[in-house]
Parts: sequence; C-alpha cells; structure tokens
Amino acid sequence: MRILVIGRGGREHAIVWALKRHDRDNTRRIYCAPGNAGIAQLAETVDIGELEFDRLVEFAREKAIDLVVVGPDDPLAAGIVDALEAGGLRVYGPRRNAAEIEGSKIFMKNLLHKHGIPTAKYETFTDYESAKAYLDAQPVPIVIKADGLAAGKGVTVCFNREEADAALRETMLSKAFGAAGDKVVIEEFLEGQEMSILAFVDGETVRPMPAAQDHKPVYDGDKGPNTGGMGTYSPLPHIPPSIIDVAIETIVRPTARALVAEGRPFRGVLFAGLMITKDGPKTIEFNARFGDPETQVVLPRLQTDLLDIFLASLDGRLNDIEISWSDEAAVCVILASGGYPGAYPKGLPIEGLESVADQDALVFHAGTALKEGRFVTNGGRVLGVVGRGRGIAEARDRAYAAADRIRFEGKINRTDIAAKALV
Repeated sequence: MRILVIGRGGREHAIVWALKRHDRDNTRRIYCAPGNAGIAQLAETVDIGELEFDRLVEFAREKAIDLVVVGPDDPLAAGIVDALEAGGLRVYGPRRNAAEIEGSKIFMKNLLHKHGIPTAKYETFTDYESAKAYLDAQPVPIVIKADGLAAGKGVTVCFNREEADAALRETMLSKAFGAAGDKVVIEEFLEGQEMSILAFVDGETVRPMPAAQDHKPVYDGDKGPNTGGMGTYSPLPHIPPSIIDVAIETIVRPTARALVAEGRPFRGVLFAGLMITKDGPKTIEFNARFGDPETQVVLPRLQTDLLDIFLASLDGRLNDIEISWSDEAAVCVILASGGYPGAYPKGLPIEGLESVADQDALVFHAGTALKEGRFVTNGGRVLGVVGRGRGIAEARDRAYAAADRIRFEGKINRTDIAAKALV
C-alpha cells in the first residue's frame, strides 16, 4: 500500500504515526509532501508544496500511490481533492465545494442559518464603513472574524469598544490577514465551555470521534492573541456525555445533511468547534479536516486502524466499519517559539528530544527542520508533546514532565492545559 500524506505540521505527523502504528507487516510505503524533520523519521518526505497540485499529481502517478490523505485547510479550499481525482487518484478529503464550509465563514454561517443549526447571531460585511456602523451599534464583548482562511488567527474576541474598532481596522483596512479579511463576520459573543468534535463523514454518514478541548489564546488563563492552538486534551470528564450527544444530533449530523441537500456532499473529517452555552451547544466554526492540535490527542486514542476507516469511507462502507476508542486520556502541550503568534526566530537548536521515550510521551513535530544532523526550530508551533494516562491528571503530568525536558531558546508554552478538567 502506497500512501501520500499532504502537509507539514503536527497534525500530519500524528496521521503518519497512526498509519504506521498498525503497519505490523511493514507493507505500507508512506510519503509526506512536504513533511518536516519529525515526519521524516517515519515516512519519506517529498519536497513538493501543498499547493503545487500539478507536481503532486505527477508524483502520485509516478509512485503509483494508492491513497492520498490531505491534511491542511488551504489546499482543500483551493480544490486539491478535485485536482487529484481528475488525475485518477483516490483521495481522502472533501472536494472544494464541500471544503467551503471552512474556506468561507460567511458561507458557513449562511448554511447554518438556512438549515436552522444553532450558531451565534451574526451579520456579514464586504465594506469597512457598513461594518463599522453596525459594530458601533452592538454591545461588547463581540467577535470579529475574517471570512477566509488565516492560519487559525483570523478571529478576534473584543472585550471593549477600543479592541473592536482596532480589530475591524486591522482586518479590513490594514489587511492583517491578507485577502481573508476582505469580508468579515461580526458575531455575538458566546459564553461557556468550548468543545471540539471531529467526525469521519461520508455524505449523511457521521461517525463521531471522542470530544476534545483546545486552548487558542497564547497565554495562561486564555489571555493574549489567538493562535492555531496551544494545547488540547481528550476526553472531557467535566462535560456530561448527554451534552456531547446533543451537539452531535443538533449540529454535526444536521450539518452533514445540509451539505448533501446543497449539492456539496462532504467526505473526510468534519470538525465542529462548539460553545456550550446556557442555551445548549452552539456552533463557533467548522473545519473541513483534522484539527491541529486536536488530532494529536484523538488519534492516540483510536484503536481501529486509521487506514481501514479511510478506505471504508472511500468505498461507501463507513457506516459498516467498527470504530473503537481507548478509555485512556491524552493531553497535548504545544511548545512554541518566542514571539508566536507574531514574528519569531527560526533555526534554533532543540535539545532533549532523545530523553523522551514513547512510554513517557509522544512528540509530534509541527515546525522543525534538520540542520547539520540536529533538530532546529522552523515554525511558530514547534512541537506537540502528548502524555497518555488512566485519566486527565496522569496524562497531564506525563505531558508536562516530558515537555520540561525539551529545550530551545525562547521556548514558550501554556502551563494550564487541561486544568479546566481537574477543577
């Protein structure tokens, strides 16, 4: 079996790890384009970018690839699945028209509104003056979202009028998120606990994964600017299973049905970012792929071979396959470069990786490279350190003990990942 995973981050490292985990006969040849230094320990990395569709098709044909798995959001939104399928390849991931649920927040909000799926009240704007007039008439806190993809950073929660005015200016006028901010969603602020539910989806067939909780702001106590995620954990012992069931039945399944009804059937991983409010679960966002870093705590709990799930979905058998999950907990602590999510240095030596064995913790590389035989930093989020245990407390202790043994200049990490689950 020849498999090509597309992407370069911690999510893709976790996917490659999960595919290798069940390769007991060593019969899977896994490539990753472009990959990173950690992925290169498990797969053959290929120097082709995620958006170089023609080169990816050519490579996959040349190597007789049996399955392509797409990790990141940008290529999905740009139609990579359509391009690969047109090249005669089997691809796990949503086509462009279904991936728009992540590629455009305006599309997503309008879809949910049309089909009566719970979400925050909102308005959408294409020009600054209209957006500013509406914003001035709204109470704070309030949320301003760039319509397009912005590497997880296009959402600003504004707690006062000055923050709201600045966020709107930066998004629409200063183009802090580039063309992604040409249009905006201004949304009511939802209070409650956040929750992430990922699901394997094929049309109207939905197979949910265990719930996880991400930590977006860069500093402890959910302070500071939003990031792509500073850590996550699963399961969520402090959230009743009945609430999770309600979210699946009122949000995740209806959204899959809505996409089918709109002629955009979804096949791949559908990721619901949710807020558990006093009025029940409501949708914050949808992603069209495995979440990062949620994947790093969900896949280690998967007992079924991930490849079997991918193939069952492509063969229309997703409803028939048995998918089992471990009862053990997993906690992921992200080690990031100093300055992230703003400017940060690269090329700094990473020490201590060899001191972390798999029985202590898993280490998924997000932004690393090899330089003269040594691992060095090569991104904002550098490593995801995942502890596993009989409960959140044990998994958390193992994650932080391992994280403390890894060092690089300017290293930052939150110290309160999963603390909400232990109160």
